[in-house]
Amino acid sequence: MARVIALCLAVLVTACSSTKTSWDYDPKIDFNRYTNYAWVESEAEQAEYHLDGLMAQRVKDAVNRELAAKGFKLVPQEQAGLLVNYFTKIDKKIDVDTFNTDFGYNPYYAPGWAWGSRIHTETRVREYEVGTLIVDMIDSQSKQLVWRGSLADTIREKNSPQERIEVINRSVAKILMNYPPKPEEQ
Repeated sequence: MARVIALCLAVLVTACSSTKTSWDYDPKIDFNRYTNYAWVESEAEQAEYHLDGLMAQRVKDAVNRELAAKGFKLVPQEQAGLLVNYFTKIDKKIDVDTFNTDFGYNPYYAPGWAWGSRIHTETRVREYEVGTLIVDMIDSQSKQLVWRGSLADTIREKNSPQERIEVINRSVAKILMNYPPKPEEQ
C-alpha cells in the first residue's frame, strides 16, 4: 500500500511540473559539421554596462559549460561554424479556479432531507509570471537559424545569487539536452 501511495505522489508531482521544454531544428542540416561556436555580439554587450548584465553572464557561462561538455570549442566569431544567441521573455498569466464545497450529507437537515444541496462556490484568481529562455544556434555562413531550444517555467522569487545561478544552470542543461539532434532524429 505504501508503494502505491508513493507512486501516486510521484505521478502527481510530475504532472504538476510547470516546466515546458521544446526543441526545433532544420532536419536537412548535418550537425556533425559544427565543432565550434561564438556568441552573437549585441550592441548592449559592446557597451560597458547594460541592465541585464548578471543574467547575460550567467546564461553564457551555463551555455559555455554545457557546450564544452559536448565537445564544442568557443572561438572568435570569424572562425565559428555556429553563432549562439539567447533571448528571455516574461509573460503574465492568470489562473481562475472555481470550487464547489459543502455538498452532500448535512446532519442538521430534518429527516427525509438528510442529503442536502448546500453548495458554496468559491473563486480564486492567481496572477503569476512565466519566464521563457530561448537558445538559438545559427549557421555562421548562411546566417540561418538551424536549431532552437526553449524552456518556459513559472518564475519563483529566488533569494540569493547562488539560487539564481542554479536555476539557470538547470534550465540551460535541459534546453541543450537534445543538442545536437541525434542522427536517428534527423
